Amino acid sequence: MTRSATQTLTHPLGDLEVREETTPVHAADRPDAAWWRQAVIYQIYPRSWADADGDGIGDLPGITSRLPHLRALGVDAIWLSPFYTSPQADAGYDVADYRDVDPIFGTLADADAMIARAHELGLKVIVDMVPNHSSDEHVWFQAALSAGPGSAERERYMFREGRGEHGELPPNNWESVFGGAAWTRVTEADGLPGQWYLHLFDPKQPDFNWEHPEVRAEFESILRFWLDRGVDGFRVDVAHGLIKQQGLPDTEEERTVMLGHAEHDDDATPAAAQPEDAPRIDHTKRSPMWDQDGVHEVYRAWRRILESYGTPDRILCAEAWVEPQERAVKYVRSDEMHQAFNFDFLTSSWIAEDLKAVITSSLQAADSVGAPSTWVLSNHDVVRHASRLGFAPGTPRMNGISATDPQPDRALGLRRARAATALMLSLPGGAYIYQGEELGLPDSTDMPAEFRQDPTFARTNGAETGRDGCRVPMPWSADGPSLGFGPGANTWLPQPDVYAHYAVDQQEGVAGSTLELYRALLANRRRLSLGTGSLTWVDGYAADVVALTNGSDQRERVLVVANLGDAPVALPEDAEVVVASGPLEDGLVPSDTTVWAIWS
Repeated sequence: MTRSATQTLTHPLGDLEVREETTPVHAADRPDAAWWRQAVIYQIYPRSWADADGDGIGDLPGITSRLPHLRALGVDAIWLSPFYTSPQADAGYDVADYRDVDPIFGTLADADAMIARAHELGLKVIVDMVPNHSSDEHVWFQAALSAGPGSAERERYMFREGRGEHGELPPNNWESVFGGAAWTRVTEADGLPGQWYLHLFDPKQPDFNWEHPEVRAEFESILRFWLDRGVDGFRVDVAHGLIKQQGLPDTEEERTVMLGHAEHDDDATPAAAQPEDAPRIDHTKRSPMWDQDGVHEVYRAWRRILESYGTPDRILCAEAWVEPQERAVKYVRSDEMHQAFNFDFLTSSWIAEDLKAVITSSLQAADSVGAPSTWVLSNHDVVRHASRLGFAPGTPRMNGISATDPQPDRALGLRRARAATALMLSLPGGAYIYQGEELGLPDSTDMPAEFRQDPTFARTNGAETGRDGCRVPMPWSADGPSLGFGPGANTWLPQPDVYAHYAVDQQEGVAGSTLELYRALLANRRRLSLGTGSLTWVDGYAADVVALTNGSDQRERVLVVANLGDAPVALPEDAEVVVASGPLEDGLVPSDTTVWAIWS
């Protein structure tokens, strides 16, 4: 319920008049809204969750054994990064067989057992779908290489003749997201250089030709294969990349490359990093290879397939780095996907004005198409927010942190991360949590170069650190050679010594721990149905405070105060604190702290 209220508070800086705005930014959803409109979904990175067989790599039996942790945490569903058959050139995002499990993760029977156990625990299961590209070891691509130019097999991928007198130049100037050219030339059966194929990521990830009806039919069949096995939906990788502009024209976008903590232009690219670290396109911007209108008919067809399975709803979630928000929400129109990650929120600075702006614009954009906003702060592709927020607000986005980079303030980062999560989980809509963030895990920032496996690191000659730091195996116990990750000492990426401090067994049942904070936030979010509530801004606080109410006709409104400033701030006298991201100071909300309170 949304009511007008004014309170005059005694504040360290003087009298403060706090009032709720009269018009909500976002109206409340139906109390019985579909599960996905309010769900909190937990991302599992299978290689790093739990290792049952002791080979140092997480697997499906390991996941199954640890699912009670998520039941106790209080999430609604899990999303698993790829576990399909793959040569693992990009940690499974190079799929060789979409209908089987890679032996390092287990078997199809293990997948069935994991899905069944999750459902027993009341957890829905979402799996990754990687439709933009396959592995170069996929049977279709191997057939294309053998068949030669002009063949039907090559039509399933993006093969083209090169430019130049002898075809020695790539077909266009597109750059790979991972660095270097987006084209690789093949050697034909006669031993001579031949056509080029497109790979917007690694050369071992050739792009499909989504104009080809066989490609569309194949993926519709793959969706049914996994739906028939009981999955509840799909997170769609590079959802904005399937369709390319007709004619594959050169891009005219300015190219940038991320080096450490700053974005540099062409002149700043080190000579030693050429050619693989050539400045490359920003794939969040619209260009000939991203966010083409034709992609939407693909997802309309997929939505029809999912709806044919009846209730409860099976869902699609888009990984779509698309700007502006008006184009991003096209992916979640009523006949397309159900959710899309809110990357504008993820990349927003720890500045109150910026957060208020992105929350407002996100809700308004999603409301314009009748979709929920889906909030997220961390995932397997970005520096964990417990580390990211340990830098000064406004620090440019980084792609990994190495030992030679400026280091985050670990204590400050965790304090802000807890506050940011408390703010996120108070917002209407859905939310995603990345494995280990409930422990406050920071990125591994001291990993030696010889252990790094992200193809970005190799293709940029180390100029970009890459994503390995956020993918380090989970610490379950402070003791043991792999911190409880598995029965052996091996882990596919080394765990930093500091991870022992964050282990589950060091936090479970400990008042004030990050794990217990997450449990409290999720329990109260569910109890108060915050995911279906309205959002109204609260005025009167200083500019460095984010204050809002989450309202419902079914309960008292919840006041949320996130203090991003230096001075502590007061709560209304009649506000009853429900949960706080950190201890209060004489009843005041200190810096980098978020509080939920019932406000009558």
